[in-house]
Amino acid sequence: MKYYIIAGEASGDLHAANLMDALKKEDPQADFRFWGGDLMQQSGGTLVKHYRDLAFMGFVEVLFNLKTILSNISFCKKDIKSYEPDVLIFIDYPGFNLRIAKWAKEEGIPTHFYISPQIWAWKENRIKAIKRDIDEMYVILPFEKEFYENKHDFPVHFVGHPLIDAISKQELVDSEAFKTEHKLDSRPIIALLPGSRKQEISKMLETMLSITDDFKEYQFIIAGAPSQEVEFYAPFIKKKNVHLVMNRTYDVLSLSTAALVTSGTATLETALFKVPEVVCYKGSNISYQIAKRIINLDYISLVNLIMDKEVVKELIQSDFNTKQLKVELEKILNPENRDTIFGQYFELERKLGGIGASQKTAKLIYNAIKN
Repeated sequence: MKYYIIAGEASGDLHAANLMDALKKEDPQADFRFWGGDLMQQSGGTLVKHYRDLAFMGFVEVLFNLKTILSNISFCKKDIKSYEPDVLIFIDYPGFNLRIAKWAKEEGIPTHFYISPQIWAWKENRIKAIKRDIDEMYVILPFEKEFYENKHDFPVHFVGHPLIDAISKQELVDSEAFKTEHKLDSRPIIALLPGSRKQEISKMLETMLSITDDFKEYQFIIAGAPSQEVEFYAPFIKKKNVHLVMNRTYDVLSLSTAALVTSGTATLETALFKVPEVVCYKGSNISYQIAKRIINLDYISLVNLIMDKEVVKELIQSDFNTKQLKVELEKILNPENRDTIFGQYFELERKLGGIGASQKTAKLIYNAIKN
């Protein structure tokens, strides 16, 4: 079978790569053509466009890059038509993917969506397009199945969260070898996960690094995003207790005592590694003001959304400052608080449904298109 897959971000690249590996078990003759990243390339197939060329952050930034986005949509349609896939698989990235899905449905191409757009948070009216243009939806958060089926009468498959699969594959890290390789000392590690896009990395690291002098008994590691070059991070690693490790976020988390994490998938990854964290977010003021008016959620981190309570502290916009970040980091480093955090993390993992999301999804997709 021929599979055309579109993933527009680093997290989508990870989940798509695991799905591709699972599809090859179901369909040894699987042929892949995709928009994605390095991890998908490692799984095999033909990369059409890298997600680093697709990532535009915030409402204002999207407007400034609208011409490029429209050009990509037009090119994508032509490329799909030329490839003639048996199925089109969308991985999150709804602004782009739902536009392609509308066209694909009209062309008679089977449309499968893995990792639902977060329409329960905003743009709930996208349900009309989803019901019209998507043949099968695979959701990864436990409350999403109820949202789709009970509220919108649209049947979906809850397959569990693929991060559990990805993390279960993580090999044990030789801590001494890792520290030697990256010129680290024996002090405990605090991980800094500032995101994957240049705009957000620069904005987040400025504040994250402002507290490092207050925690000299620790060493800080910036987890470099695979979408960026080492040179981009050079201005941020001028202090002796700040280091950069590229493309090994899971290794960094597995050795960390605590973490400062930009809101996104990384907040859930950090929790599944059982690392106490502070969730951080700061966007452009215009984008933030727009988002605040249209997003109706009590929390921004996946950890808190899934648990439906504050498990991790969220510092958003003006609250994300040196003073408050220092206070919250001290709290999660305090031994008296850590047992409670770990207990909540184990409950979070139980709610997510265990391992096997990638294989369940692959089996459902293959069985749907093979007949």
